[in-house]
Amino acid sequence: QVQFVESGGGLVQAGGSLRLSCAASGSTFGINAVGWYRQAPGKQRDLVAYITNGDGTHYADSVKGRFTASRDNAKNTASLQMNSLKPEDTAIYYCNFLPGQAVAWGQGTQVTVSS
Repeated sequence: QVQFVESGGGLVQAGGSLRLSCAASGSTFGINAVGWYRQAPGKQRDLVAYITNGDGTHYADSVKGRFTASRDNAKNTASLQMNSLKPEDTAIYYCNFLPGQAVAWGQGTQVTVSS
């Protein structure tokens, strides 16, 4: 079964940038869309971006124009470039397949944006 490991989070000032990475094990990574989710304290985990196996992308309105998802199927990795960060982007970020195909959640990576 695929396992995901997220990295690249940190503390950044508003307006700054971070690049998150997602490393996956397993042979089914390349055939599935990969989503980026985030969960802020006291809130549910939300899907904010995903990239299909054909490199099509979709973004939530809250991050559109600021976040860019990419993937490298040969390396079983995905990335999320986050620019113009806002305090409301503060959350734990996770990668996983889309709902219905999601596997066990990894530890996530904390992103904190200070104002």
